[in-house]
Amino acid sequence: MTNSHAANAASEHTPVASILGIEVDALTMDESVALLRQNTLAGKRTFVVTANAEIVMMAHENKAYGDLLRHKADLVLPDGAGTVWAGNYLGYRVPERVAGYDLYLRLLKEAARHDLPVYFFGGTPGIAEAAAEEGRRRWPGLRVVGCRNGYFQAEEEEGIVEAINASGAKMLFAALGAPKQEQWLDRYADRLRPSLLMGIGGSFDVLAGKVQRAPKWMQDARLEWLYRLLKQPSRLGRMMALPKFVLAVRREKSQKK
Repeated sequence: MTNSHAANAASEHTPVASILGIEVDALTMDESVALLRQNTLAGKRTFVVTANAEIVMMAHENKAYGDLLRHKADLVLPDGAGTVWAGNYLGYRVPERVAGYDLYLRLLKEAARHDLPVYFFGGTPGIAEAAAEEGRRRWPGLRVVGCRNGYFQAEEEEGIVEAINASGAKMLFAALGAPKQEQWLDRYADRLRPSLLMGIGGSFDVLAGKVQRAPKWMQDARLEWLYRLLKQPSRLGRMMALPKFVLAVRREKSQKK
């Protein structure tokens, strides 16, 4: 792990790919799960960001958010075909995408297996509880020790931190959307007691069955972004980050020559 990541995360030998000034940890899904399981069982703090092209582009254009990913996140994983493409295009070896939703499910499975209590924070009212119910159905023994929706006022945040800590959770999953979830986790990182802090976007909605994920063939064909756009045309504005990302990556490569 290089110095631009927080110092206490992965092994110093973790390979990284520098994409638009953001160092992405070039791990496989299995390697990521093994590392996070090991750190959580050891009580070692790990702040995880799963970075798709949109997030990398956001970090490239927003210095404060970029600094958060560079200096506060312990593990920045390649969530999405765009990030994997960019890393390999720039000459690094990025073996595969580590999709945030898939990693979230794998970690819930590990939590159930190792009796690691988890806390679900974010989403619309009732959605975290619905995701928790489905999680317990899939992985009997999963202990979801608290749920809290993502609608709150600034004066409520102290109470949210206290509730999370009082729950005894070892893993905290925050579904507030980027960049808000990473900013919130960073703001309270020194006070939060769970070992694992991870932003997961809309994953509660998918686990609860409120939002359907792209079919497997579209995921394999790297077309999940298109499925999301067809299902949610309102995402068109956000999707404009993708061509900007490609152009920025091509520009970065040309400047290295």
